[in-house]
Amino acid sequence: MLTTTHMIFNQARAALAAGLVAASACAHAALPIQHWTQPSGAKVYFVEVDALPIVDVQIDFDAGNRRDPSGQAGLADVMAEMTEKGVQADGKLAALDENALGEAWADMGASFDASAGADRLSFTLRSLSRPELLTQVLTLASRQIGQPAFPDAVWQRERERYVAAIKEANTKPGTIAGRAFGKAVYGTHPYGVESDEASLRAIQVADMRAFHQRFLAPCRAKLSIVGALSRAQADQVATALLARLPASADCAALPPVAEVAPLQAPRVERIPFASAQAHVLIGQPGYLRRDPDHFALTLGNYVLGGGGFVSRLTEQVREKRGLAYSVYSGFSPGLNAGAFAIGFQTRPDQADEAVKVAREVLQNFVADGPTEAELQAAKDNLIGGFPLLLDSNRKLVGNVANIAWNDLPLDYLDTWKARMNAVTVEQVKAAFARKLQPANMVTVLVGAKP
Repeated sequence: MLTTTHMIFNQARAALAAGLVAASACAHAALPIQHWTQPSGAKVYFVEVDALPIVDVQIDFDAGNRRDPSGQAGLADVMAEMTEKGVQADGKLAALDENALGEAWADMGASFDASAGADRLSFTLRSLSRPELLTQVLTLASRQIGQPAFPDAVWQRERERYVAAIKEANTKPGTIAGRAFGKAVYGTHPYGVESDEASLRAIQVADMRAFHQRFLAPCRAKLSIVGALSRAQADQVATALLARLPASADCAALPPVAEVAPLQAPRVERIPFASAQAHVLIGQPGYLRRDPDHFALTLGNYVLGGGGFVSRLTEQVREKRGLAYSVYSGFSPGLNAGAFAIGFQTRPDQADEAVKVAREVLQNFVADGPTEAELQAAKDNLIGGFPLLLDSNRKLVGNVANIAWNDLPLDYLDTWKARMNAVTVEQVKAAFARKLQPANMVTVLVGAKP
């Protein structure tokens, strides 16, 4: 997690998760998302699904990697993970170390997780909705959210494990390519800053506590809740989960994070590496998730390189020339402009040829856009797969959290198909022309022959 470059692509059509609550009917009918703001300032988004007595919750804070202090890259990541290493005592509730905490969750048959990404720090919870059990689950979850112990001895151990993992990852050409690409595309923006041994050595448990106190407060929380509850019960769940966070926290607006600067000139970075395959990344800053071009860019990218074996990049780079087994393109939009990238692996002696072909495909696509047939095929595939995005509580809560986090309309899922169908070839062409400049791309080649 700590070494993952922020240009990684989020492929929406994940494999169907077995054993979860089926909710595909919601893809064909109105999906009522109820939304309200609690007195604390917490924003709640709730969908009632009572097929099974299960509740899924996701809580998001603007406390992701882009909020890491200078010189302490990885602080959001490790703070999130250390919330799972023990909780403080609270009145008659005894302190729990990491082993006791794990046993408590196992005994209740519930799951709880904390993680940080580029933009947000998230807590996820899944439990049966039976009141007598849910009360216990919410108590324990609220302790992890609001009263983590941050034990120093555990952090000293975990830090060595993280450092060892980074060192191992840095022996792999894919990691090297991703790091170089992130730095070249993002420059000094936090999206391009990766944790390393030095930044981890600079992090102490006091820094975790300060980060926790600074960014985690009820007024900064967005809660997405899906399951067998009434609205009143969902409100009680939200209140209980945030109950141990400091109510008197500073709720002033967080300072804005500067936008990613556009590239002013092309850049080619060749990194020697002895490997059987050269790793290649080509790209530049992309767009913000709230951009109105999102639907046109999503469909266009499917045609360009996001549609697997039916994409133009696959046709030209793999099928016609055999230069790579797989090649893809994708955008990674966030609160700031996440990267657009084309990626593939190829034989070191043919890397330059593969780059030339990929660039030509991109340049032609930006200039001409997709054909009517290509756009319709993209719509058919993505719209046809739309029910799979909503076929479980877990997927549904992720979609609701996406709406909450990006301030999308509450009827976003209900209107998704219509908005996809309404996209035209000219809109795709115009969107790509606005967002991409093929002449100003970063190209990173690791292991290619000079």
